[in-house]
Amino acid sequence: MNHLQRTTEILGDLIAYPTVSVDSNFDMILHMAGLLEDAGARCDVISSPCGTKANLFATLGPDRNGGILLSGHSDVVPVTDQAWTRDPFVMDEADGRLYGRGSCDMKGFIAAALAMAPHFAERVAARPLHFAFTYDEEVGCMGARHLADELSERGLTPGVAIIGEPTEMRIIDGHKGCNEYTTRFNGLAGHGSLPDHGVNAVEYAVRYVNHLLGLKDALRERAPKDSPFDPPWTTVNVGALTGGVAHNVIAPSAEVEWEMRPVQPGDADFVKQSLQHYCETELLPRMRAVHPGAYITTEIIGEVAGLIPTDENEARRIMAELTGANSSDVVAFGTEAGIFQAMGTDVVVCGPGSIEQAHKADEYLAIEQLAQCLTMLESLGDRLCD
Repeated sequence: MNHLQRTTEILGDLIAYPTVSVDSNFDMILHMAGLLEDAGARCDVISSPCGTKANLFATLGPDRNGGILLSGHSDVVPVTDQAWTRDPFVMDEADGRLYGRGSCDMKGFIAAALAMAPHFAERVAARPLHFAFTYDEEVGCMGARHLADELSERGLTPGVAIIGEPTEMRIIDGHKGCNEYTTRFNGLAGHGSLPDHGVNAVEYAVRYVNHLLGLKDALRERAPKDSPFDPPWTTVNVGALTGGVAHNVIAPSAEVEWEMRPVQPGDADFVKQSLQHYCETELLPRMRAVHPGAYITTEIIGEVAGLIPTDENEARRIMAELTGANSSDVVAFGTEAGIFQAMGTDVVVCGPGSIEQAHKADEYLAIEQLAQCLTMLESLGDRLCD
């Protein structure tokens, strides 16, 4: 069986695990650990704080700093309310494509790394090769942050990390951050005919959203002159505003789900401080003048660091040698890369498939893309002998 056949077989097995972020990924993690142990890797299954999920960290070669890390997330987004024409958790091969939830985002890369583990084991020498497969990337990169903390406690810092998100095998050395929040408003219910006797949480949520959207122009003006991103400034987006119980009832509660994608850390502070000041000086005094128990709270769903392009990046240099590419690029979507960069690791994002297929019904990975990834990993294996 050649590498492509073996990778396809493994990918089918991985897709069959419905690792939607709300569910456990333990069975898939244990399956992958078994494959890596069969190749001779030392595996560590690291349970999440809640105990229902886990990261997998595995090593071939010596235990020391400066190794090469292949990383991917095990979770996938839901299929609910999507118009799939096939079972999303049964891989279907058709027209040169491998269909299934997670096929490109990002179980295809994981399958390729697992299939190549025996190849790596035969060649690894002084520089270790690590595998990191995480939980809950899709809901705030929780697993990667947990893993980074664990590695820091062990005093272990990889020198190079390759994050196999779908980039069509382009080398990506930069992306924006992704900060997600839920802001909740608690007011006072009452009869709709007596609005001054209650605190309408929906009305205050609308004012909050208006203030947030009013920051867009300021964020445009803050854009770095040399920003490589499209658009070059920090963006904000309101994903949902919900609240209220009926037409004639003063809404006692409301909730706003929103995000921002910072191009620089200072922009995130600017947005949060502006919103906090607005709540403390404008919204809360008005709310509490009617109902002293009114409050506004913001839950951090995830604050994922961006990947900052740097002049010196060993990961970029290695990938250029392996793929033959003579340039790198930036993308708009977020990954776990910034978390590893913050550890002091040189990082790139490079993997098979297109982000255009991710998160959609009938998600697929082109077999040609998978073959290109395997060619890169084969060359990486040969490099481990150096």
